Amino acid sequence: MKKRFGIDIDGTVTSPDALLPFINKQYQLNLTLNDITEYELTNVIDIPPEEFYDWFIKTEPAIYAQSPLAQGAKAVLSRWKEEFELYFISARNSNLLEVTSKWFNENDIKYHHIELIGSHHKVETARKYNIDIFFEDKHDNAVMIHEELGIPVILFDTPYNRDPIPNGVIRVTNWKEAENWINNWIKIKKS
Repeated sequence: MKKRFGIDIDGTVTSPDALLPFINKQYQLNLTLNDITEYELTNVIDIPPEEFYDWFIKTEPAIYAQSPLAQGAKAVLSRWKEEFELYFISARNSNLLEVTSKWFNENDIKYHHIELIGSHHKVETARKYNIDIFFEDKHDNAVMIHEELGIPVILFDTPYNRDPIPNGVIRVTNWKEAENWINNWIKIKKS
């Protein structure tokens, strides 16, 4: 039976700095990814949360339509598409399914399922789909998924997720490292 991978989209499959050109333009800032040391952006930039949220909701479709792929993601996901089941599970709202599907098609990223849950609470969705391993960029999600489901979680390293991690959450810096870890994990599972 094929292993089923749960894969976050934003900051994992897409580049973790995909939002920054939009934020910089809107607020006349010059932020880089290294400036984003917390996941909650309004804790890092001096913009009232309500104002930022309103802007973000209006701008979300454009951001997601134009998000660049994370380096190496396409090559690795292309190699995995036949061997594993790729379930993309995102906190995006379900009304963004069309823009999300279009982005996947335009970038030639194959998938078995896309689930937009409108929340960062991915444990129940991962449980529902019997996910064997999860790929994430949000620290608390990675820890919670691992602890609640007892599955490995690959955490893509960014300046906003550098809190300590428990065993079972594996920090990687890129998709090649993730692929290497998976190759070793599969060998162990088969033996």
